[in-house]
Amino acid sequence: MKLLSVVFAATLAFASLSPVLAQGRLDKIKDSGQVTLGYRESSIPFSYLDGEQRPVGYSMDICHAIVDAVKAHLGLPELNVRQVPVTSSTRIPLVANGTVDMTCGSATNNAQRQEQVSFAPTTFVTATRFAALKASGFKDLADLKGKTVVSTAGTSNLRWLTQANAEQNLGLRIITAKDHSEAFLMVSSGRAAAFFMDDILLAGLVANSRYADDWVISQKAYTIEPYGIILPRNDPEFKAVVDAAVKALMQDGRLDALYKKWFLQPIPPRNINMNWPMTPELQRVIQNPTDSPDPAAYTLPAAG
Repeated sequence: MKLLSVVFAATLAFASLSPVLAQGRLDKIKDSGQVTLGYRESSIPFSYLDGEQRPVGYSMDICHAIVDAVKAHLGLPELNVRQVPVTSSTRIPLVANGTVDMTCGSATNNAQRQEQVSFAPTTFVTATRFAALKASGFKDLADLKGKTVVSTAGTSNLRWLTQANAEQNLGLRIITAKDHSEAFLMVSSGRAAAFFMDDILLAGLVANSRYADDWVISQKAYTIEPYGIILPRNDPEFKAVVDAAVKALMQDGRLDALYKKWFLQPIPPRNINMNWPMTPELQRVIQNPTDSPDPAAYTLPAAG
């Protein structure tokens, strides 16, 4: 009797899960004829609004290549692409609850986030630094002791900054911004002394600012941040199609071309050139794709 009860309970559990398993993202996309992309509005040059308020960028181009692969995999003649704005705080919940199928931006892949979502293979490697006005003279974290600093809500940078503040007894007053452009404005207007964020995003904001020469980005890197397209968790079929699409971009040279387009050439809306050569860390990832959340997986071995 006890065995029958166990079997019955297991059957009920499977029955409760089967609708979820049956309606994976590929099935959902095929049934609806639509895929939904989440985009960022100010993550230059990954995902941001151009002069005509259209989402563009390196990550957007990667996502559109993934959409083409999904369409081919499903054998669909057409696939409608719906684009939804997301923030650092909303992007993970919107993927997890099914509102968005994947987000195209500047999202760090870490172990904490992998408890809620999954990630495509890493397509960029960056690091946490801070931007400040040159006139302030701030060069390192210790220089900011007791100051007001800002980071964007929902980011891994904010989490690290909060932890470092407590561990090092820095006495920082940490405020948050809804997006990167708002945080940058807080520093330029004097409301904060420094903005802690991924260095490439800081470089994009500085390059596109009116007085770019007034800014400095700290030299020291405080964390390693591997970026990947955010995907739903526990959907191996969808992830397999996405992973194959990203790896194909790496293998046939299209990712390298996209990198040159967005980091080594003038980009809209102001035709600013980021002049950001591909790092050895990213070159290694392209040769050996990984979706690891471990920062050590992206650290080059010491010379010697």
